[in-house]
Amino acid sequence: MKTTKILLAGMTALLLASCGTHKTLMEQKPAPGDTPRPAADSTSHKLSYVQHISDKALYQKNVVSNLTFTVNNGRKDITVPGILRMRKDEVVRLQLLIPILRSEIGRIEFTKDYVLFIDRIHKQYVKAGYNDVAFLRDNGISFYTLQALFWNQLFIPRQQRVSEADMSQFSVDTHRLEVDGSAKIVLRDGKMTYKWVIPALWDQIAHTAVSYTSPTHGTSELSWFYEDFRPFGSKQFPASQSVEIHTPAIGQRPAKTLKASFELDGFSDAGDWEPFTTPSDKYKKVSVEEILGKLMNF
Repeated sequence: MKTTKILLAGMTALLLASCGTHKTLMEQKPAPGDTPRPAADSTSHKLSYVQHISDKALYQKNVVSNLTFTVNNGRKDITVPGILRMRKDEVVRLQLLIPILRSEIGRIEFTKDYVLFIDRIHKQYVKAGYNDVAFLRDNGISFYTLQALFWNQLFIPRQQRVSEADMSQFSVDTHRLEVDGSAKIVLRDGKMTYKWVIPALWDQIAHTAVSYTSPTHGTSELSWFYEDFRPFGSKQFPASQSVEIHTPAIGQRPAKTLKASFELDGFSDAGDWEPFTTPSDKYKKVSVEEILGKLMNF
């Protein structure tokens, strides 16, 4: 029971923290085909390159996969099986299961309008709009940002999708091209900086980094890593994803690092499932402040 409680709290902490803040690029095997690297002195080639990476997005409406989820709270790893279900522009859902029995112990659901956390062990849930969570609201984080992270895509804060007309908002770090052949796409938005790293000889986003710099609280960072790309339809999708969240020390609260990984197995585009969950009347609704208070002690 204690392990389950730690797991649910850790999962919630990671996903909530990832909404408001973002290490070393992991080595990948090169994908077949030529990657059109932008010329250092050509704006048009840079725009073409950003468009090329944007076009790597999946065509599928649904992604369903078995999941092995591991969270590390700085002291130990906790691993459980689960199921990932995503429907484009509607929901990202993670269901956590009891090993062997495969019965659900928790559910995290991100929709366009709200975030839902269900704790089936203690029969309680949290349902809150993105504007009801201060660090989501203050950093302009929406469902579409989270969706892009899970789907391995470029994104622009507060926008549903990235269009061809948006390509000029991104820049390409040509210094990295000249140093080691890798490319880095960058987008700056106020105090937020977004970076997508595409390693040399490999034609996929391998690392998305988001940082938030506060003049009083320092810099918080979230890094989302992608590995083990596998064919899914006509595209490639990462079967291994991992997240690291670093938050600075603030007052009496020490600096903290949280890590989680998602190992996927058996992609499907099955659409025979309901996208939204309605908690049972037997479940108690608790406040965002209450669950965040518990997470501060995680």
